[in-house]
Amino acid sequence: MIKTELQHDGQLLHVTLDTPPGNIIDHAMTQALRQAVREASERPGVKALRFEGAGEHFCFGASVQEHAPDKVAGMLHRFHGLFRVLIEAAVPTMAVVKGRCLGGGMELAAWCSWVFASQNAVFGQPEVRLAVIPPIASVLFPWRLGGGAALDLCVSGRTWAAAEARERGLVESVCADPRAASDAFFAEHLAPRSATALRFAERAARRGLERALDVDLPAIERLYLDDLMATHDAVEGITAFIEKRTPRFENK
Repeated sequence: MIKTELQHDGQLLHVTLDTPPGNIIDHAMTQALRQAVREASERPGVKALRFEGAGEHFCFGASVQEHAPDKVAGMLHRFHGLFRVLIEAAVPTMAVVKGRCLGGGMELAAWCSWVFASQNAVFGQPEVRLAVIPPIASVLFPWRLGGGAALDLCVSGRTWAAAEARERGLVESVCADPRAASDAFFAEHLAPRSATALRFAERAARRGLERALDVDLPAIERLYLDDLMATHDAVEGITAFIEKRTPRFENK
């Protein structure tokens, strides 16, 4: 599911999402990612946690099969739990993105303080195309990118190329070798710092986001499970994707 490796003299925990080509975040990967975050948190000398996708893409998103009506509540609980573990750990985070970075994969990348992207990277929240919504993005993106960008991504379902993601403030740099760029950034800006200070700075800087996770995310979860999943179109969108056909929306 994932591979972990301590790098930079044990100061960086590198995590590879390792189920190419899509590196889909399913139940097993979610649990593995949560464990990796805990591992980083429990190592006092770790100064950053870095995510990368194996193969040509970062991540196509969370498992659509787990969005089915009888599974979606458990999926949301587990996936959202990953972000609660991330904010509790307060370890600075980085993402190395190439190829497609979509849905839950984009939510994971956008959570990171620094995103390093290849020229072919593409970012997007396509959930609305299936007549559902992205709860984490709905909470995270206004804080991370601003309200206008959050609306653009979550409501239109369109994608951002790497250059636009850089212009919008999501991406730190766009380059031929984003892993090397992230290594250089870590060596210059994080490795010389106190790991303790970095974690306190991380916790303080994300205080507003922490409140949003505590208050706004549960409200959006209820909106998703109680209201959205009671609509014809949400069930149809997910079912059509699983059955590999065009959805037949009825606007209800």
